[in-house]
Order: sequence, then C-alpha cells, then structure tokens
Amino acid sequence: MLSPGERFGGYTIEAVVGRGGTSTVYRARESCSPGRTVALKVLNGRPSQPEAIAGFDREFAIGHRLTHPHIVSVFDHGPGWLTMEFVPGGPVTRLPTLPERLTALAQIAGALDYLHGQSVVHCDVKPANMLLRDDFPRRGAALADFGSAHVLGQAVPPRTAHVTASLPYSAPELLLGAPVGAATDEYALVCSAVELVTGSPPFVAPTSMALTSAHLSSPPPRVARRSDWLPNAFDSIVAKALAKRPEQRYATCVEPIALITRLLRL
Repeated sequence: MLSPGERFGGYTIEAVVGRGGTSTVYRARESCSPGRTVALKVLNGRPSQPEAIAGFDREFAIGHRLTHPHIVSVFDHGPGWLTMEFVPGGPVTRLPTLPERLTALAQIAGALDYLHGQSVVHCDVKPANMLLRDDFPRRGAALADFGSAHVLGQAVPPRTAHVTASLPYSAPELLLGAPVGAATDEYALVCSAVELVTGSPPFVAPTSMALTSAHLSSPPPRVARRSDWLPNAFDSIVAKALAKRPEQRYATCVEPIALITRLLRL
C-alpha cells in the first residue's frame, strides 16, 4: 500500500479511492508543473507477476487508443501500474432522479457502441463502472475499468463464482466462457438499467450458484407486474435485451436504452 505524500514514479499519492482483489486505485498528482490529478491503478503484491502485468498492459493498450467523451481517458503505464482520468463523482447510483439516470445510461450506451466499433468488448459493464464527472449536467458520465475487456469474438474464461460484484450483470455466454460480442455488453447494460430504474438488478439470488443458474436458465422477471408505475412494455424491452442467445438481442446498446427512455419519459 502507498501512503499519502509518498512518491510513485512521477506521481505523488494523495488518497486511496478504491481497492480490488488484484489492484489499488489512488488519487495522485503528477509531480511536474502544473501537475494534473489522475487515478493511479497499481498492482497489489509483487510487481513481477507476469500474468497480472500482462493484464495491465492489455488494459492500457485497449484504453489508451479509445477517444470518446463518455469513456475514461487512459494516460500512461509501466510494469504493474497505469494512470487514467480521475473521475470524482462516484457511480451513477448517486444520481438522485430517474431522468438523470436515463441520461447517464444513454451516454454509456453510446460509449459502448463506439467501443464495439473499435472491435472491443468491455465485459464488465455495471453501475460501479459508470462514473460521474464533476458538473454532470454538462460533462455527463464516463465508462471506466477496461481490466476485463477483450477483442470481439474472443472466448473469455468462464466468470468464476467469487466475482460477486459483476455476477448480477453477467451474460450467459460470459458465464460459459463462450465468445463474447457487443450483445454481451448490451445484456449487462440493460441489467444495470433495471437496477437504476427499479432499485435492484433483474436476477437476484441468495448464492452465486443460484444467480448463475438464473442467468443461464430463467426468463427475466416481469418487474412491471410488481410495480404500479412501470408500463408493461418495460418488461418486453428487457426480455429482448436479456435473451439467452446473443443474436436474439438488440443490434446496438443505444436501441434498448432509447426505448426505455422514451417509455419512461411519456
């Protein structure tokens, strides 16, 4: 762990902003003048872990070439670390109103469609990776964390049960280790949309095994039937976006979010 005031490369540590199983994210400032504030992601443990370092290299290679107003910018990297845009507002769950949440979802949907046009699949879309820039009405939300990103059509190792933070948003093909595509991110995006609209993701279960089984085998719950204010058409949009077979989902991420937005803003 690095401490506030400690130097790391060309950066001065200011605070810890997040911890994961393999890395820690710090708010840091460039030592050079004027010295912008960045998010510094550092590998936990020994910096000589080849697989972990290769993952950082892949994350940098993917993130550094992306240029979109609603994707977090990636700046620099070295063995076991990288720096990116510091986004101070926290996750989109902090937005207090439904219209603001729908606006953020539309921005993230556009970012994902751009990403897919670059032959990249994010593979970890969830509210925690949709961050709020300061002055949200003007600057909006940004998609973060490309640590799980893969090339379109590439098979990804099956998502293990211990990744509980991402499991509520994981498409069947991701859980099975099948080739991923744009529809994989669409599935996760609409799971996130259901949570941001209703307060919980579509599939909820007491164990990781039961939640995995629900994604693989259970039809999406009809949440509108349990709500006085949600139109029944909401369930139809969600059901198509969460089809078990990727080819049965919408062609883009923008489409289901636009339909949900139009429906809920009537």
